[in-house]
Amino acid sequence: MVDAAASFDGNRVAANELSVRADRGRWAATTSDKAGLADYAQFCASALHAPAQSASWVRNWADATGADIIVATLGCDGRPALSLALEVARRGPFKVARFTGGRHANGNFAAADSRSLPAIDGAAIRSIFKAIAKARPDIDLISLERLLPDLDGAANPLAALPSFPSPNLALAVDLDGGFDALLGRASGKRKRKKHRSQTRKFEAVGTFRRIEARTPEEVDRLLDAFLEMKQVRFAKMGIANVFGDAGVRAFFRALFTDALTEEKPSFLLHGLDVAGKLRAVTGSSRSGKRLICEFGAIAEDDLAFTSPGDFLFFDNIQEACELGFDVYDFSVGDEPYKRLWCDIETQHFEVLAPLTLKGRALATAMRQGARAKAFIKNNPRVWKLTKMLRRKAVGQTAPASAEDDN
Repeated sequence: MVDAAASFDGNRVAANELSVRADRGRWAATTSDKAGLADYAQFCASALHAPAQSASWVRNWADATGADIIVATLGCDGRPALSLALEVARRGPFKVARFTGGRHANGNFAAADSRSLPAIDGAAIRSIFKAIAKARPDIDLISLERLLPDLDGAANPLAALPSFPSPNLALAVDLDGGFDALLGRASGKRKRKKHRSQTRKFEAVGTFRRIEARTPEEVDRLLDAFLEMKQVRFAKMGIANVFGDAGVRAFFRALFTDALTEEKPSFLLHGLDVAGKLRAVTGSSRSGKRLICEFGAIAEDDLAFTSPGDFLFFDNIQEACELGFDVYDFSVGDEPYKRLWCDIETQHFEVLAPLTLKGRALATAMRQGARAKAFIKNNPRVWKLTKMLRRKAVGQTAPASAEDDN
């Protein structure tokens, strides 16, 4: 497929083409810098959006990382209809506008007024891109990755633009009928037997409990443990630690701490404590009737063989059923431990809108890179070889546990 800005013809877009006529009124696109986050937060209070496009996520990312923020809003007859809160990041010689959070932002759905969604078309969205180009002539490419096809039954308006599939599938569990019904569909007898066996192994070591972080101190404890687990995990895998940057760590700490002030926290941390030590940690977000596992990790210690991550997922999913969620979402990544539960596959999509000739070259390279990643990850032999080569590069010969690949 082609990129979303083929109509731009590879040149700087015209600065005066910032509005288009629609059947139901006139669309107008405006932009702002970080100062526009107050208006963005006000819009998000009633708008439909994914967790990584929430006002809390965007504000905390900007504060913790010092990101260069641009907020672009599409309005119809003076009322906001769609808003993109993006960070401008350097990628080699290029400047790219992307969702805040970079690789940490998954299952993306831009903030939108659900009443206006049916009328938002490709021409209206392209007017946003033109407004961004006018306000920030230094930006080469708008890259909107890992986009949800729909959210709460509403189609993603960005699907009106040319796009291509994301290289990674997202997996989820249908919770219809409750936990017993789910286990009836997903090898429940085996899962319950394993859960009882794990319980006995934990009790042989000491007391154990599942924790939900409800105070800033508990957030610190669970996040500190998770970040240490991930550091060890990524080192064994031979890949860069995406949680290693100080700004990223500060962001997650602020995000989960701020959520404690909400009646129903939009971001939650859970942990499995065995004999006074955290053995597994998950970070989740709420999105309507969907509970999303944003990340997870296990400790590489004497109890790793008991699969503490699997135990914690069992309890997390059971509680999600009890709380009335419709879906437990494992987010991006196709891993065996997810397949043990999942019966829903979601194919995210990606939109690239080059604003300059340089941006067009980068968009071509990114599309090719996505195709290459998809080929590697969808070919079991090639993917297994790739992971083996990574481990060998850092002196590891045996695969690490696959319970914490989020």
